[in-house]
Amino acid sequence: MDERQLRILRELGELGSVTAVAEALHVTPSAISQQLRLLQRSIPVPLTERAGRRVVLTDAGQALARAAVEVETALARARHAVADFTGQPDGEVSVAAFHSAASAFFPPLLRALAGPGRPRLSLSDEDVAQDRFPALTRAYDLVLAHRLDHAPPWPRTVVAATLLREPLDVALPVGHPLAARARLSPQDVADQPWITVHEGFPLMATIEAIASVADRRLDIVHRINEFAVVAEVVAAGGGLALMPRWTARPHPDIVLRPLTGVRARRHIDVLHRPERTAREAVRVVLAELRRVAAATGRA
Repeated sequence: MDERQLRILRELGELGSVTAVAEALHVTPSAISQQLRLLQRSIPVPLTERAGRRVVLTDAGQALARAAVEVETALARARHAVADFTGQPDGEVSVAAFHSAASAFFPPLLRALAGPGRPRLSLSDEDVAQDRFPALTRAYDLVLAHRLDHAPPWPRTVVAATLLREPLDVALPVGHPLAARARLSPQDVADQPWITVHEGFPLMATIEAIASVADRRLDIVHRINEFAVVAEVVAAGGGLALMPRWTARPHPDIVLRPLTGVRARRHIDVLHRPERTAREAVRVVLAELRRVAAATGRA
């Protein structure tokens, strides 16, 4: 077996089809199949099996895929050992983030890492459903993702660390009758029109919790993912919305009120593949992200 075959097995365990692995690695499906056959010849037990239309790893295949992560990490450390030794972390580091995290983290990150001898940042916005964030670690060194306080943990295929635990508040127009209250309950807001994210995005679980506690179905009139747009629609009287307390930009015509009776908090996590932090430049950016998060929470 070799590094390429182990990489293919690892990707197959995550993606579930030879075609998807071929697309991810930019080769033909026949080349992937050939490498899998060569790998299987060196292993005395089956590594893969069919589960409907998907190809899944057997227990032996999963064990070998986990070992492949360690192999890739060790090889990545070896490749970058010389660069680390010189102490010049000026390589390119790609960072992806969902919209509100990008707005909050990218500007201070750029300012902090400006100048010679610093990592060269390549920034991208990626607003995807929660279950698609781990897959982005294939294309980016670091991925800022969000999940709710009570959501399942990220898969073990990625390393995850929480940067912020951010409360989610109810956003209302300044002149709204409920704006005079210090706190709001699900019963207070259940009869209002609502602006929410699209299905599959983390905040929907809190919307569903509000409906459950209030014992009624919420009237969802608009679905908008971008909080800057949500703020404008709330200010125009389009409905109430959940908004993050720290990372959303303040709007002069809306107010935020804490929500009681449900767990309304999200984690902003940074995800990466284990081997990515073998590069000093990635570690420098990761440390700066932690500093930005700490400053955001204190503010």
